[in-house]
Amino acid sequence: MILHSFAIFAGLVILVWSADRFISGAAALADNLGVSPMLIGLTVVGFGTSVPEVLVSTMAAINGNPGLAIGNAIGSNIANIGLILGFTALVIPLSVHSSVLKREYPLLLSVSGICLLLMWNGELGRLDGMALAFTLIAVLGWMIHTAKTGAADPIAGEFDAEIPHDTPTRKAVTQLLVGLIFLLISSRLLVWGAVNVAAALGVSDLIIGLTIVAIGTSLPELAASITSAMKGEDDIAIGNVIGSNLYNMLAVLTIPAFVTPGPFSPEILTRDLPVMLGLTLFLFLMGYGFGKQGRINRLEGLALLAAFVGYQSLLFFTLVSA
Repeated sequence: MILHSFAIFAGLVILVWSADRFISGAAALADNLGVSPMLIGLTVVGFGTSVPEVLVSTMAAINGNPGLAIGNAIGSNIANIGLILGFTALVIPLSVHSSVLKREYPLLLSVSGICLLLMWNGELGRLDGMALAFTLIAVLGWMIHTAKTGAADPIAGEFDAEIPHDTPTRKAVTQLLVGLIFLLISSRLLVWGAVNVAAALGVSDLIIGLTIVAIGTSLPELAASITSAMKGEDDIAIGNVIGSNLYNMLAVLTIPAFVTPGPFSPEILTRDLPVMLGLTLFLFLMGYGFGKQGRINRLEGLALLAAFVGYQSLLFFTLVSA
């Protein structure tokens, strides 16, 4: 048990470090290749923040633990909104200036609804995976179009300020490869520890995926959002979460659908997906603005954080009573 717990801790630490190297290298390489800051921010950085979830879910699915893979995706979305945006807004209230971001709110809500419809029958199969993959392609196409037409959007300047423009291509490639290698190592280590801890505690790997693994793989987004908010880059602080959640549903959930298709725990439909959808709807209502500037103030941040703590407490009591 001690060894497996240490594996989880070490895996999370290496995962956070390697994710940062991977994103920095990928962004710098894309910049050197002439990709626009807007496109880098919407695609390269957005997907990069979800790479930990992608690799952890891949390892879990390959090992025959689809509950951990699904729990990681849904739990990360809950943590991104409840913990990360809640804590960030509690410290520094966030305002929405970007018109691109306002268009992403209903997109995120729509994709969340699509996931609910696909999973409504209690199974996640290959046809569902194909639907998610095609939706991902459509969303990427929309992002590319948005990047070409939204160069004057305020978030474009924030993306540009965060991209390491002076990184030589060789160094960028090295960072990218080193980050990827250690992401693979750490995700394997994390899944190994998590599965064995779940077995030792006598709980499902779904619970471990929704708690320890989901929070751990969301740590890169927490650091990025707080840092962005402190710099006055509110749109990026919120945009990182929206982008990560989109990729978690469309890329991460696709993995268990293809690798280990079949039924999943009914609690996902009755407990976890409703919480994710509720937080996503709350984020939409706060951030969209409806004719005025969207804003997440301290009181709303506290409400998000309280919802996350309440949800985690529910999972904790489920674990204790198991």
